[in-house]
Amino acid sequence: MKNRTHQTVSVQTDAIQPGLAAGLMKSTAIAAMLLGNSMSQATDFGPEGMFSLTGFAEATVGVQGNYCLNCQVATSTASKQLRASDAIIPGKQYDTVVTTNWQVQPYLGAKYKLGKGFEISGLLSQRWRQGTINGDTVETRYGGTVDVPDYWYEKNIALRHDDYGSVRIGSMTTRGWSVADYPYGGNLGQSDAWGASGAGYGMLTNAIRIGSRQLDVAEGDLFLELTYDQGNTNFKRLSPAFYELYAQYHRGDLVVDAVYQDAVNGGAGAWGHAPFTGVTPYALDDSYSASNGTRFQGNHQSIAMLMARYQLNAKVEVSGGIRQNNWSGASTAYNPATQWTSGFNVDYSNPLAASNPGYSASSVDLLLGGRYRSGPWTFFTAMVYLGAADTHNPSERGQSNTAFFNTLGLKYDYAPGLQLEATAGMVNYSKKGLSPMSMPGNASFSNVDSRITQNGEWVTVGMIYNF
Repeated sequence: MKNRTHQTVSVQTDAIQPGLAAGLMKSTAIAAMLLGNSMSQATDFGPEGMFSLTGFAEATVGVQGNYCLNCQVATSTASKQLRASDAIIPGKQYDTVVTTNWQVQPYLGAKYKLGKGFEISGLLSQRWRQGTINGDTVETRYGGTVDVPDYWYEKNIALRHDDYGSVRIGSMTTRGWSVADYPYGGNLGQSDAWGASGAGYGMLTNAIRIGSRQLDVAEGDLFLELTYDQGNTNFKRLSPAFYELYAQYHRGDLVVDAVYQDAVNGGAGAWGHAPFTGVTPYALDDSYSASNGTRFQGNHQSIAMLMARYQLNAKVEVSGGIRQNNWSGASTAYNPATQWTSGFNVDYSNPLAASNPGYSASSVDLLLGGRYRSGPWTFFTAMVYLGAADTHNPSERGQSNTAFFNTLGLKYDYAPGLQLEATAGMVNYSKKGLSPMSMPGNASFSNVDSRITQNGEWVTVGMIYNF
């Protein structure tokens, strides 16, 4: 972690307005890709409709309570895992602020029928975003409008056949993030609190994905998928490897999604949206050794997640999920050449130690929600619980804290492709102090810092256009 890390965000605008349906339009493409169908909202062009363009654009404004501007002693982007990030400035007070946010993500697709049932396709997608606090504090995740610089949401090619399944190669999002983000979190105002938390990873850079055809199982349809990513191949000593198993079972009004991720030597953290590359972003850290022999160590993280949604009738849908997180922990190491410091769930009780040890940990997170649809109106409510972690770390690193995120909102289908939405949300921490281990930062997903207060609320309204 370098005073700036892809696992820590100080002011997350997607968290300010949780669940605003960025995931809705984005995942139209993802869900279509999963089943091998064309994008339903796409604008087709080119020879025989070979190319397609779809995506979303959204703008929101909100009122955020219990917000503390620049309260942390360390820089706002410093990692939560660093001891220097624990302290807050004495005498700072939280306040109510007005937030704005915009983000846009297009998907450019291409497909060509090869004959005999085979089709080759490609997909390219990136996201841009920006927000403000009280009209003048500009928030971007890394200082620019590209959502996660140097990483694509989609940049891949695929070969598929209805009878044999599909193979996809390149950059893509994981099922552990994208499916949790939508339809589960995104439909319930909990897109980030559920989809972007935990020990998983969300973006792949060098992956191969193999999907089955639709299988008839127990009077329903079963889809199976295996994804492998070798990460940054310039890491030799700490060679990365990512595996994800995904299964979706559909029978009548019931849909069940199961995900298992196992990742070795990715970046240590608790941001389920994070890219998977190497233990640090810099291959120089692979061979680095300090004068005292301290080196960067390996990392192992995994998640097992089960989610389901059920349509009780034409108007009511209920959904829920459970996720088991596992972290190996990571000891501290610092390379002055890259200015990167590693560490996760570190014991800082010995201030004289050259390298403080990291400890393994595990936790369980829960999602529960429901939606009611009447004509153009959809009402929703949900709860996300981020649980306490089980660890032997003698230092308090948030393992004893928990968080409840609650949302209540409505959506209105104003016109084809245009949706209006209003969401009210609140968060409650079980104690003041560092946030639960499943959270990447102390104020993630709500901008309510657990070191400042145990409670916070927000209200947002927005417009989302699906093109």
